[in-house]
Amino acid sequence: MKKLVWLTIHLTLIINQVAVSQQKISFPAKDGLEVTADLYFLSSDKPYVILLYQARYSRGEYMEIAPRIVNLGYNCIAVDLRSGNEVNSVINETAKRAKEKGLPQNYTDAIPDIEAAIAYVKRQTNLPFVLWGSSYSASLALIHTAKDLRTKAVVAFSPGEYFDTPEFVSSKIKDISVPVIVLSSKAECPAVKDLITVIKRQNLVTQFCPTDKGKHGSSALWKSNPSSNDYWLAITMFFSKLK
Repeated sequence: MKKLVWLTIHLTLIINQVAVSQQKISFPAKDGLEVTADLYFLSSDKPYVILLYQARYSRGEYMEIAPRIVNLGYNCIAVDLRSGNEVNSVINETAKRAKEKGLPQNYTDAIPDIEAAIAYVKRQTNLPFVLWGSSYSASLALIHTAKDLRTKAVVAFSPGEYFDTPEFVSSKIKDISVPVIVLSSKAECPAVKDLITVIKRQNLVTQFCPTDKGKHGSSALWKSNPSSNDYWLAITMFFSKLK
């Protein structure tokens, strides 16, 4: 049955495939650091998905992923944060600038860059947006979602307590009031479940655990992951309920 559902969704995505306009953009963080992002634009009347990558990566984590999200009916902005490096031959330009300026580059130092990306999206549209994070940025996405009423939903790949402060994440996400989907490798599922159980409105929370070992972060959606189709099925079904 799952294979039939996946085939139906896959064929629908192929039929509805649209041309994706991609361009590199930039905008300032509140401390003046220039933040680089890739904009995948569909239409001005469509909502945005803000894409944040995992540790040591760059916006290149979403080269393969973003066009498929566009086919679900969303504009996408894949952001280079000041904490990161390179992936898929895409250098993290924001992190490079931060290093040149001698700025700190720990995980939480990236928060102003996330806020700058959100501010950029809010300038483009009045529509609610979707926050999408990978690993440490998934945790930051969950935290922001709990306090921003313009957030429509959150996608969190492998969130966790990756920070020095105990319960840094769990103490801040209890009041999330929009749909949430969390995905991870199979080994991470118990810890992820423990994290999200603090969310009061559990009816809004969906957790996906793969049947095989899966993969950490949003790279679980890359074609190189044997179970990527299963992850995509979960994502597609989640987004279909947001319409």
